[in-house]
Amino acid sequence: MLKFRTSGYSGFSVKYSSFFDNKIAVATSANYGLAGNGRLYILSINPNGQITQDIYFDTQDGLFDLSWSEINENHVAASSGDGTIKLFDLHVGTYPVAVWNEHHKEVFSINWNLTDKSSFVSSSWDGTIKVWSANRKQSLVNLSSSSSTFAPTTKPSSVPLSKSQKPGSNLTNTQCVYQAKVSPHAPNLIASVNASSRLQLWDVRSARPLQMDILCHNGLEALGLDWNKYRSTVLATSGVDKTIRVWDLRMITNKFPASHSLNGSNSAPQNEMVGNQLPVRNVTWSPHSSNKLLSCGYDMTARIWDDVTDKRAPRTINNSTGCINSFNNHKEFVIGGDWSLWGEPGWVVTTGWDEMVYVWNSNRRY
Repeated sequence: MLKFRTSGYSGFSVKYSSFFDNKIAVATSANYGLAGNGRLYILSINPNGQITQDIYFDTQDGLFDLSWSEINENHVAASSGDGTIKLFDLHVGTYPVAVWNEHHKEVFSINWNLTDKSSFVSSSWDGTIKVWSANRKQSLVNLSSSSSTFAPTTKPSSVPLSKSQKPGSNLTNTQCVYQAKVSPHAPNLIASVNASSRLQLWDVRSARPLQMDILCHNGLEALGLDWNKYRSTVLATSGVDKTIRVWDLRMITNKFPASHSLNGSNSAPQNEMVGNQLPVRNVTWSPHSSNKLLSCGYDMTARIWDDVTDKRAPRTINNSTGCINSFNNHKEFVIGGDWSLWGEPGWVVTTGWDEMVYVWNSNRRY
């Protein structure tokens, strides 16, 4: 296990470089992201087993997510609390080389397109999802999470639904989109999750982009999602209800259910993993296995799960049997995590509000 402290800054996102086997980027915020500056760290894992700082970039507002460029090994994009997305070059000064500024509130997620490598997607508290080109100042596509069959009927709240934690109430309390990711199998498909507990699927080629809109976490905020790297129709979501749910898009026959009820089989997940004691903030599928995933939770744990969905008996509840490892070294909320593409399969990196970055082997117990 290796570690590095981001002194004075709480970790929100951490990602391995897709070009270098020893490079890690960490997006952080002062004061737990509530107020103050942000800092983007670029770290290196040295041959002697130490993590060292290469460079850092300071920002005037907190940073909530990051994504390495897929076309330039020295570029990292970071999303900020001031509604901007900033692109940094590791070899060009201390200021961003590009800034995108269309979101009206905090930008919570950014994800580079792994197939069409010239574009990336962002999502924000303002309820929008935007597709960008690295070579253009204006967004290419603008999607609104409220453009569904479930139109808001109440005034949006400035407080996230997770503060109340009342399942099924005020489902349209806010349209905050916590995460949006492009499918690694289809460059035009985007999945997103929002504070109204909805999993939405978008096709940016269509005149009506919204292809699916279902309730996914019992009316509580849906916080994280990821596409499976091997099964093109499978994705996982995580939420305030403390669960991780695995969905197969082929099995959701009713893409726009008439109500928010999850009683019908059409909106049921293929698998549900239970074990966290508090909300699950993030989930990431392994790049080396079709059934393993990493979760980051508010219960101060990072967990490795085994999706044992039986195709002959779908909608199986894994309960605690799905968790095959738990990393308990963090002393605060674990917010971000990522799998290494390099070397022996199983190495992961996690970060959280304890100002720590840990690199650890998920095949070992700590």
